Amino acid sequence: MNKIIISTDSTADLNESIVKSRNIEVIPLYVRFEDQVFRDGVDINTNRLYDMVDELGYLPKTQAVSPGDFETHFKKFIDQGYEVVHISIGSKISASYQSAKIAVDLLETDKVHVIDSGNLSSGIGLLVLKAADFRAFGYSAKEISQKVTSLVPKVRSQFAIKTLDYLHKGGRASGLSAFVGSILQVKPIIKVENGKLDVYKKSIGKMSKALDIMIDDLVQLKDRIDKDYVFITHSIANNSYQYMLEEVQNKVQVKNILEGHAGCVISSHCGKGTIGLLYIEQ
Repeated sequence: MNKIIISTDSTADLNESIVKSRNIEVIPLYVRFEDQVFRDGVDINTNRLYDMVDELGYLPKTQAVSPGDFETHFKKFIDQGYEVVHISIGSKISASYQSAKIAVDLLETDKVHVIDSGNLSSGIGLLVLKAADFRAFGYSAKEISQKVTSLVPKVRSQFAIKTLDYLHKGGRASGLSAFVGSILQVKPIIKVENGKLDVYKKSIGKMSKALDIMIDDLVQLKDRIDKDYVFITHSIANNSYQYMLEEVQNKVQVKNILEGHAGCVISSHCGKGTIGLLYIEQ
C-alpha cells in the first residue's frame, strides 16, 4: 500500500475520534489574546475561548500557520517515506495555504500535494474525509490530490449566525447594525461562494427559521448530494443541532450525518450559537 499522509489544519473542525480513526494529521492555527498565544485545539478549546472573551472583553486575533511550522510538519513525514496530501483552509480566507506552498518550495520536494479547499470548517472536513476514503481505495497521492481538487467547487457550506456580537467586535458589523439586528432578531446566513464568505439570506425571528432555510436548501438538492457525508457543525449550539439532526434524518437519506464542533479560530469570528449545514453536491 502507498505510504500517504492525509493532512489538514485545525480549521477543518474534525473531532479527535475522526482524526484518530481515519489516521489524519492536523496542524493548528493560532489564537492570540495580546501577548498570550494559543494553538487552536491544543492549548485552548472553544469553551475556554468564550470564557476568556467574557473575562477580557475583546476578541482574540487569529493567526495563520507559518511556513516554518509547515516545513517541520511536512518534513517529519517525508523523512519517514510518506507522501503528503494537505487540504488547507481557503486561500481567500487565511494565509495558511500560501504558507504551506512556501514550505513545499523550501523543502524542494514533490512529495507534498497542497490543496486549496476554498472553504472553512467542515467544508474542509468533507474533503479530508473523501481524501481518506480515496487513500483506503488505493489511489496514489497524486490521484487523491486530483480527485479532491475536482470536488472543491462542489462543496456547499452555509452557517446561521445566532448573535451579531462577534461580527460587531470583529469589525464585521457596525454598532448600529448590530444593535438594530439584535432588536429585530436578525439571523444572517453566511454562505461560502467562490472561496469567500457572503451573506446569503437574513432570517428574522427565532433561530429555527434560519435553520429551516438551510434545511430546505439541502432538501431541494437531496437527489444530487454526495451520500457519504453531511456535516451539521456548530459552536456550542446543542439545541439547534438536535433540531437540525432530526429534520435532516427525516428528510434526506445519507450514510453519515456527522456532528462538527467549531474550533477556536472559527468560533472567534462567528460566536456562540452559530450552526452550519455542509455537504457535497454531485
